[in-house]
Amino acid sequence: MNGPLVAILMGSESDAPKLEPAFETLREYGVPFEARALSAHRSPEMVAEYVKSAPARGTKVFVCAAGLAAHLAGAVAANTHLPVIGIPIRAGGLEGLDALLSTVQMPPGVPVAAVAIDGAKNAALLAIQMLALSDERLAELLRDKKRAMAEAMAAKPPIA
Repeated sequence: MNGPLVAILMGSESDAPKLEPAFETLREYGVPFEARALSAHRSPEMVAEYVKSAPARGTKVFVCAAGLAAHLAGAVAANTHLPVIGIPIRAGGLEGLDALLSTVQMPPGVPVAAVAIDGAKNAALLAIQMLALSDERLAELLRDKKRAMAEAMAAKPPIA
């Protein structure tokens, strides 16, 4: 695999700690990624330029994290044909509900997949599943992980 297969964008550098589970998951599966802070509101031209140039660097999936109005995933989706996964970040008085609604309420023709508020790990796993459609190594790692989770559950003693 060459280049960053997954591009992770965040609205602000302050979102980086909430994305650490995504970074860890992508590293665990050996998926190259890069992470950048770009704002849909403060630097829209930079977002568009980055997104349009990403496929030439090897990017196959975008993961976008933002809080409050959370337009980043939509701004990315408007500028690419590649899959976009949105992570609503818990922030402000609405505790991430505003970000969740901004992420999932996209107009027809501009889809964005969404995970739970602060759902960085699942966003990374969804990106890996998308990549696994054409990468048997990743597909096998995902199958192994699912088997291990099922075995761990089966090994637990009854609660009562």
